[in-house]
Amino acid sequence: MLDTNKDSLKLEAMKRIVAMIARGKNASDLFPAVVKNVACKNIEVKKLVYVYLVRYAEEQQDLALLSISTFQRGLKDPNQLIRASALRVLSSIRVPIIVPIMMLAIKEAASDMSPYVRKTAAHAIPKLYSLDSDQKDQLIEVIEKLLADKTTLVAGSVVMAFEEVCPERIDLIHKNYRKLCNLLIDVEEWGQVVIISMLTRYARTQFLSPTQNESLLEENPEKAFYDSEEDEAKGPGTEEAAATALPARKPYVMDPDHRLLLRNTKPLLQSRSAAVVMAVAQLYFHLAPKAEVGVIAKALVRLLRSHSEVQYVVLQNVATMSIKRRGMFEPYLKSFYIRSTDPTQIKILKLEVLTNLANETNIPTVLREFQTYIRSMDKDFVAATIQAIGRCATNIGRVRDTCLNGLVQLLSNRDELVVAESVVVIKKLLQMQPAQHGEIIKHLAKLTDNIQVPMARASILWLIGEYCEHVPRIAPDVLRKMAKSFTAEEDIVKLQVINLAAKLYLTNSKQTKLLTQYVLSLAKYDQNYDIRDRARFTRQLIVPSEQGGALSRHAKKLFLAPKPAPVLESSFKDRDHFQLGSLSHLLNAKATGYQELPDWPEEAPDPSVRNVEEEDLSLIETHAGLLDEYTEVPEWTKCSNREKRKEKEKPFYSDSEGESGPTESADSDPESESESDSKSISESSSGESSSESNNEDEDEEKGRSSDSEQSEDEGERKKMKKRKKVPEGHREGSSSDEGSDSSSSSSESEVTSESEEEQVESASWRRKTLPSSKSAPAAKEISLLDLEDFTPPSVQPVSSPTIVSTSLATDLEGLTLTDSSLVPSLLSPVSGVGRQELLHRVAGEGLAVDYAFSRQPFPGDPHMVSVHIHFSNSSENPIKGLRVGAPKLPPGISIQEFPEIESLAPGESTTVVLGINFCDSTQAANFQLCTQTRQFYVSIQPPVGELMAPVFMSENEFKKEQGKLTGMNEITEKFTLPDTCRSDHIVVQKVTATANLGRVPCGTSDEYRFAGKTLTSGSLVLLTLDARPDGAAQLTVNSEKMVIGTMLVKDVVQALTQ
Repeated sequence: MLDTNKDSLKLEAMKRIVAMIARGKNASDLFPAVVKNVACKNIEVKKLVYVYLVRYAEEQQDLALLSISTFQRGLKDPNQLIRASALRVLSSIRVPIIVPIMMLAIKEAASDMSPYVRKTAAHAIPKLYSLDSDQKDQLIEVIEKLLADKTTLVAGSVVMAFEEVCPERIDLIHKNYRKLCNLLIDVEEWGQVVIISMLTRYARTQFLSPTQNESLLEENPEKAFYDSEEDEAKGPGTEEAAATALPARKPYVMDPDHRLLLRNTKPLLQSRSAAVVMAVAQLYFHLAPKAEVGVIAKALVRLLRSHSEVQYVVLQNVATMSIKRRGMFEPYLKSFYIRSTDPTQIKILKLEVLTNLANETNIPTVLREFQTYIRSMDKDFVAATIQAIGRCATNIGRVRDTCLNGLVQLLSNRDELVVAESVVVIKKLLQMQPAQHGEIIKHLAKLTDNIQVPMARASILWLIGEYCEHVPRIAPDVLRKMAKSFTAEEDIVKLQVINLAAKLYLTNSKQTKLLTQYVLSLAKYDQNYDIRDRARFTRQLIVPSEQGGALSRHAKKLFLAPKPAPVLESSFKDRDHFQLGSLSHLLNAKATGYQELPDWPEEAPDPSVRNVEEEDLSLIETHAGLLDEYTEVPEWTKCSNREKRKEKEKPFYSDSEGESGPTESADSDPESESESDSKSISESSSGESSSESNNEDEDEEKGRSSDSEQSEDEGERKKMKKRKKVPEGHREGSSSDEGSDSSSSSSESEVTSESEEEQVESASWRRKTLPSSKSAPAAKEISLLDLEDFTPPSVQPVSSPTIVSTSLATDLEGLTLTDSSLVPSLLSPVSGVGRQELLHRVAGEGLAVDYAFSRQPFPGDPHMVSVHIHFSNSSENPIKGLRVGAPKLPPGISIQEFPEIESLAPGESTTVVLGINFCDSTQAANFQLCTQTRQFYVSIQPPVGELMAPVFMSENEFKKEQGKLTGMNEITEKFTLPDTCRSDHIVVQKVTATANLGRVPCGTSDEYRFAGKTLTSGSLVLLTLDARPDGAAQLTVNSEKMVIGTMLVKDVVQALTQ
């Protein structure tokens, strides 16, 4: 068919041949017949011939050389596809003799009218360079010419050629940097990945680190954030002294070109290509300020819905990121929960991420997940889960005992591998507090008869030998048993038997001298030379002799030296020195061709090298595809003249979990946020505020000037004047007109402007929060537009905080107690902790503020803790405009403010109610108390007992619920009650004063039971106190919230023993 004169038959033959190649069949025998048709005039046949030749030209070089003149003629063909195919075939013939012809062809193609041919020329450059590296200088000239190309089709290919041939020549990028940043959004996905990777390395050499001043801020955070008045009062002399003590560093100002790169790559987080999203994520991680990195978290979590291969790569990078930037992924904790259908490697990586994200707030949820994972049939996964529990216990001291108890319970598991892994982890945990866990060591010693896994047996023997003084009776018996089975043991176990024998010989030679000699004699003739050597070495060391007497005197110091506890660290801890998303990072080893990520420069290089002549910047042609469709991209501002750039940018994610939510602010400090936001477009405003800003003011951005902040502040002050005209009762209904205008204020401005900005922020925050004491009609006036606010409208308080069971209700039929009398008298006292100082009158300039936890349901939201705030004015002037300012709250915690106090006369006092949702944690709620002239930073940290409400239940229900909360959910503590605290009245009074719990009826006189539930999640908290007449007592707390349970035990024991 190939030899016929009919083009239709030739076309059919070529289609069949290309189909054979596509199926993986060898068609090289047809090369002579195919190469003759390279001169065919039919374009369709010629295209397929070139496709075939590209595939086999390297194998059949001699035959391909015979047609070299035809390929050269093809370079002049009027059809751009033929020209490109001819160049592709020519560069595939890897024969050194045609290097000059290839070089000439590439130079001609680089000047071709068609962007597709120029793209092919860029692809041919690395091929020629690998064939003859001496052509590097000429190829660099071609690359420099192609880098100046203004079409998107060429950009990705030429940057790839640049990376292959001359990655060290960053001077070629200077003039093209801004053009590449602006074209990036229109380049094909493969090119986007290459360009982003190159620009990441470029930015690390040309810009200053955006986190360079973080160390200074962390050294003195109070001065950095609060701008403490005490420092101002010290006078100018002390400030100068402090300035000389700290390293002289200018405030960090982001280069406009650095900001250009971050702004133009951010939309690519929405790309359908996982590779592009991963490339942008690594760029932000390596280049963005700390406050802005959080935007990548949601995009990476989205990739976890993709194929398992993509999940594996993404999770590898997330595991590395979560070590340094834990707060970034904390809001998405549930996205890393493990599914039963996940492959083992995905499960282990998710487990790694969950362990990295564990903190004191979410550890109960994480441990509850781990308990479920232990029941899995995947043994490798179960072993990794047990190791993860050990890491959590190491990192979070409060749950160490709980984890240890849970691991000890696993020792009774039927699965031997689970038991073995538990033993290894318990061994590491016991090294931290060996004196407190003698019982556990005894329990492990009993398992030597049953456990057959060598590593577990060796771990038990090491523990017994290391802490033999805690088990003086059991250790010799274990050695006796191991001596019997010594010859049948694995090598690792034999070595530990020798160690155990040596330690017991040094501490208890009377009982173990003969046993030790017997074990050493057996080891002396063992088949393994390591064991033979260890036996001879040990004998000379511990048994005194004439020659080795000097060593034997120091044997105890050698064998029984105190050993540091092992540090359980993530295997991803040191991986961040590899560039994220690279093969080297995935393998944790330097791969061929990997280029190290450069360090940030100490001083910024000259930014003027990126300036381009103005006529070159007037218009950029972007070429999309092969359809010759040109579009215009407006010119960008030069960084030399710092002109105003007015442009609007919609928020990347429209919901609250975007950059304005906890993702971005979780691990950022206010200084870095305000610094980055003052140079960039406001990215944390909602869609509503962005539409409103079109009417009032546009976001302006200048190079390094703060004029944009002042213009934005003026616009917000105008809005504030309009808001003040709105009546108090209708403020909630008008929230849709006002929008969500909160944006980060700059901390670099003067004190007066800073206070005005904080008033604007506090006002906008206050609109989102419902006042607690609004009248009922006003609370009902909720317009439909208010649905955009995330805070739910006020609801009527629950009639009673108690949960009365049906069985108990029948028992109480004859009683005349009502709910109102039942709550204060039987369940809890009126108040627990007494009034505490929030703001001293000296610091408050005459304003003294105290607070107390009232233990009453907060009207409007039963999940909030009700806090009574008591204000008193001891100054000579009235204090006006008392209100709550913008809070600095951890994720999950919210405040429902009190209505503004218009005026507090001298000598007057008043009390208001503040609602705080602590999210079942003891983290402090930081906020501002503002007057018309001042702001005071205050903090309220709740005792753990105030985070719960009393629950009323019967004895049977208490026992039923307690049976569900065992294992890791049970915390027990033994102590002795003092003589002054043995009467029922005092015990009940002290327990209920410490924790807001309700008394549960109990049939025995020496047992006390209390029940409650956490306010936010409604998790049960059950407390049992078993007090003997002799003063011995045992306190047990059962709760899903293990951290709360542990802290409650500590507080109650402290209250009862004082």
